Amino acid sequence: MIEWSGALGSDITFFLSQGTAYCTGRGEILTPIDPPLPTGTKVCIVKPDVGLSTPSVFKALDYDELSNMDPDDVLLPAFLDAEGVENVSAEYYVNDLEPPAFRCVPRLGELKESLLKVSGFKHVMMSGSGTSIFCIGEPDDHESFMKKFGEMDDVQVFFSEFIDREKGEWFQKP
Repeated sequence: MIEWSGALGSDITFFLSQGTAYCTGRGEILTPIDPPLPTGTKVCIVKPDVGLSTPSVFKALDYDELSNMDPDDVLLPAFLDAEGVENVSAEYYVNDLEPPAFRCVPRLGELKESLLKVSGFKHVMMSGSGTSIFCIGEPDDHESFMKKFGEMDDVQVFFSEFIDREKGEWFQKP
């Protein structure tokens, strides 16, 4: 089923995983890993009401801008060897699709810069080819955060937390 799901779409395979995996290829090749974040770790997802096609992002990609950090030898060990993902240096939070996405939709880059200034967020990064931006942690001043971001007409804010599941079981509410 996992092999078949990769033919349907790059992200579908992930939903058949245990919830934490090292993804390669287009995102359809998964290697299960132990969760680097404990269940219950807070995350905020900020989704601007703007569309952005993945082909457009790849068309704007400048191969000279790609990270030279080896995913297998540098990035994965940085996350697995750390005492919590929150403690991983920001330089290891790499999404090569951010620069071209920000060129296509400058508002995304501006939004990320604003979110980086929010006290309480440990890391802020665009998800995949966009347009969602995820923030690990939660704002120290929830009310001010919601006044600034939650009341924007062109942005949706979602608060959630990381979950994981046992092998052979479906997700359960923690």
